[in-house]
Amino acid sequence: MPEWAEPVARYLFENGLAGTLRIAAIALVTSTLIGVTFGTLMTIPFVVSRALIRIYIEVWRGLPIIVTLFIVYFGAPALYNPLEFDPFTAGTITLTLWGSAQIAEATRGAVQSIPRAQHEAASALGFGWVSRHAYVIVPQATRRLIPPLVGLLIGIILNTTLIGIIGGSELLEASERMVELVNSPEPAGFGDRGEFAIYGGVMAVFFLMCFPLTRLASYLERRLV
Repeated sequence: MPEWAEPVARYLFENGLAGTLRIAAIALVTSTLIGVTFGTLMTIPFVVSRALIRIYIEVWRGLPIIVTLFIVYFGAPALYNPLEFDPFTAGTITLTLWGSAQIAEATRGAVQSIPRAQHEAASALGFGWVSRHAYVIVPQATRRLIPPLVGLLIGIILNTTLIGIIGGSELLEASERMVELVNSPEPAGFGDRGEFAIYGGVMAVFFLMCFPLTRLASYLERRLV
C-alpha cells in the first residue's frame, strides 16, 4: 500500500464524505417539508395557488441541476447583492429546489390517489380541510411516498458532486484535490500516479451508499405501493 493511502483516505472521509452527507441530509429534509406542503396544496381547488405551485414544480424540475446551481450561486447575487451564498449553502438550496419539485409532484399524485370516500368520511366526522389532510389523507399518502423519497435521496447524494464545480467541499471535489497532491512531485506531493486508486475508491463509496438504497426503494415499492 502506498504511503499516501492512509492520509488521503482520512482526508476524503473527514472532508469529502462528511460534506456530501451533510448537504444530502439537509437537502432531503428541506425538500420533503417543502415538497409535501406544496404537493398537498396542489389538491386545493384554488386556481391561483395551484398555478403558482405548478410553475414552481415545472421550472425547478425541468431545468438541469447545474443551471439551477449557477443561477443560485452566480445569478442571484448579481440580481440582489444580499443573495450571495457560500458554495455549501448554494448547493443545498439548489438540491432543495430540485428535490422539493420532485416531491411536490409525487405528493400531489399520492394525495389524489386516496379514495374520495376517505375524504367524505373525514368530513362527516367533522374534520376541516387542514385536519382532514393532516390526520387522515396525508398519513395514508405517506405510505405511497416512501419509495419516491428513497429514490430522491439517491438522486440528491449523486448530484452533490455538482457542488464541487463552484468550490464546495464534497467527496468528488476532495478526491480531485488528493489526485493533484499525489501527482505533484516531491517535496510538495508524493510524485505518484494515484488517479485510478483514488477515483476507484470514490466510486466504491458512492456505490456502497446508493446500491442498498436502490434495493430498499425496489423492496418498498413492491410492499407499499
